[in-house]
Amino acid sequence: MTGAGRKRLAVATMENNQPSGFRSRWIGITIGVIAVAALASGAVFAPNMLPDNDEATELTHTIGRGNLLVTVTEQGTLESSNNTEIKCEVRGFSTVTWVVPTGTVVEPGDELVRLDTKVIEEQYSLTKTNTFIATATLEETKANVAKNTIAIDAYKKGRFRSQMQELEKQLAANKRNLRSARKMLSRSEVLFKRGFVSDLEVQSNMFTVTQAELELQVKETEIKVLQEFTQKMEMETLQGNLTASLSKRAADEAGLAMEKKRRDRAKQELEDCIIRSDRKGLVIYPSAAAWKQTPDITEGATVRKDQVLLLMPDLDKMQVKVGIHESMVEQVRPGLKAIVTLPDRTLEAKVTSIASVTRPAGWWTGNVVKYDTIIELPADQGLKPGMSAEVEVILAVHENELTIPVAAVVETEEGAFCWVKTPEGASRRVLKLGDSNDVFVVVQGGLNEGEEVVLNPMVYLSEAEEDALKTSG
Repeated sequence: MTGAGRKRLAVATMENNQPSGFRSRWIGITIGVIAVAALASGAVFAPNMLPDNDEATELTHTIGRGNLLVTVTEQGTLESSNNTEIKCEVRGFSTVTWVVPTGTVVEPGDELVRLDTKVIEEQYSLTKTNTFIATATLEETKANVAKNTIAIDAYKKGRFRSQMQELEKQLAANKRNLRSARKMLSRSEVLFKRGFVSDLEVQSNMFTVTQAELELQVKETEIKVLQEFTQKMEMETLQGNLTASLSKRAADEAGLAMEKKRRDRAKQELEDCIIRSDRKGLVIYPSAAAWKQTPDITEGATVRKDQVLLLMPDLDKMQVKVGIHESMVEQVRPGLKAIVTLPDRTLEAKVTSIASVTRPAGWWTGNVVKYDTIIELPADQGLKPGMSAEVEVILAVHENELTIPVAAVVETEEGAFCWVKTPEGASRRVLKLGDSNDVFVVVQGGLNEGEEVVLNPMVYLSEAEEDALKTSG
């Protein structure tokens, strides 16, 4: 034992000289033991034997063997380890207009929660309008794509070909004119040599040939420009118009798809404002935070998307979650046996898990640090979430051991002591102690079965202190 008064783990169960096991219990006398500090400086606690105090009333206990049960007891409530969560599927925040009472047994299709629909109805109406507008815009863009596609074929097979044919026709005429002009020039030159025409006429025919050659060159240039530049520029323009219209069509298709998605989502959320059960079962409210005075789910409450609104527990998989104090959690491990006391029955269970991180401590817990510990219950009829339970985790069982009441033990810096009643008076005895609970301690050395120990040793300790003070004085 260490510290002041040897702080114990739980309410004790003790059987003294009863071999029937730890299931039969009796409540021992619990007397607080005050730790004794070091005696006054220079004082020597020499006498091992103290004279009887005739005026003091001695309470004694006979040392015997028995079973010592070391436990830790905590309060908790039943819950299911397998809960079907009913969540809010509506985005943002919504207001609860109606919720089924907790503890209701529902059938498939029964309403569980209704949420306010005014905002979502407006959103649904707006998304339908936007969908119609997006559809009209897309159809217009599709028409532009078709028109730009046709424009390319119309230019290549129509306008360009027509322009080319016209220029080629003009080119052929210019070639004929050039040939005629050259013939006229050649004839006039022959006649000039014979003296039948004047030089002026020859010069005139030469000018006509030059003019015809220039006209032919101009027409050839026009054809070349049409083929190499005008056609390419026109095709680039028409192709750019087609590409732009195709891009706009893709954007309008994406916009329409987005508007349809918004419309469908608004429609689905409008339907999700009424939450129905998909199976038969018990419906309960989720546990609210410890600092809250009301449940999270109630009429008029504001809820958010993915918030758990209700739970449908599996009643065949029940458990109790209790908080084990930080000073005791190191002694608790999975697999330990636990006795769970319910209002109408007692069940044997076992520890399945201990949290590695403490639960948050605050004013609502008295700033007490505890670790969540799960106690798995066997399947049993009538178990329901929320039932109060007292959980007694059995940390250790000591059978047929010598035990001494906690009230008979005094701890000092020198060790643990008790006073044993002898014919000569009360004798101080040094003890070697083992495990304990709030009532009894296992004796590993210093006492024998049948000896009587004093239950009020503070009387002798006070006398020893007074003698020590007189001696030091």
